[in-house]
Amino acid sequence: MKLIKGIALLAALGGLAACEATDKTRDRGIDAKDLSQLKAGIWVDPTGCQHWIIDDGLEGYLSQRMDRNGKPVCDDSLPKGVATGPFKKGSNIVDAI
Repeated sequence: MKLIKGIALLAALGGLAACEATDKTRDRGIDAKDLSQLKAGIWVDPTGCQHWIIDDGLEGYLSQRMDRNGKPVCDDSLPKGVATGPFKKGSNIVDAI
């Protein structure tokens, strides 16, 4: 029983060590840049709500699109399950998919 508690404690400490503060406004890696330099498109989920989407070839970014009052933008103006716009622009890395 002591072995199991020790393993659980080590796992918990390892998980906390992974919680370091990271600047999520920057793209890291081969073509590192500020995310404002990437181009966003809009992906519509199956319920009709819109999300900003960016694909730089290696990493992808997604966040829900909100109106001025902080409510999700959900309507039928775009097809569901489809990403539209220049969301693969802004990076020289080719996405194989």
